[in-house]
Amino acid sequence: MVRPPYLLKKLYSKAIWRMDSTQNKIYLTFDDGPISQITPWVLDVLKQNNIKATFFCVGENIIKHPEVYQRILTENHAVGNHTYNHLNGWNTHINNYMDNIVMCDKIMEVGERKQRVLFRPPYGKIKKSQIAQLLKNKTCSYSIIMWDVLSGDYDRKTSPEKCLSKAINNVRNGSIIVFHDSIKSQKNLEYALPRFIEQAKAKGFEFEKLI
Repeated sequence: MVRPPYLLKKLYSKAIWRMDSTQNKIYLTFDDGPISQITPWVLDVLKQNNIKATFFCVGENIIKHPEVYQRILTENHAVGNHTYNHLNGWNTHINNYMDNIVMCDKIMEVGERKQRVLFRPPYGKIKKSQIAQLLKNKTCSYSIIMWDVLSGDYDRKTSPEKCLSKAINNVRNGSIIVFHDSIKSQKNLEYALPRFIEQAKAKGFEFEKLI
């Protein structure tokens, strides 16, 4: 599944799946970090290409790798909440799910003073009741970010070449593209990311971070 199916988008109609389709801008996002083994390499690639991206961070990984998280912030990338423990919303009681999100907010030092907080549910799995609870939060304003293109870099049955072709062949104006700065994605990511950037630029796309 590269693009989300229509029924899933309809079910989660209050989430953001794609940005403005009238502009040739695309949005790289990275899930599951930060970790010292691969996130710095991603940041190096982005810096070499003068690109800003969005990192959906797991709270416990921020605790383990604070210097990597600080580098993401220092280099002016956007960050989003990916829960504290990478929870599957479908299998988690709403109270536990919300508490886990708030734990991650506190580590990221976001979620106060009515500010906007980007949130992506791990695995893309979230209940409608959890969405409703997030959107009615009075402390901050959550934006639930899904995707338009899923690279599949985490799937070890997918070759690096297939990962690249899935991503570049499906990208379009406003696409939100998902990669993962994780160990299991490393082989595919290291092959696909720099080539994706090169080929997307050749197609005339501009890269932006989510705000």
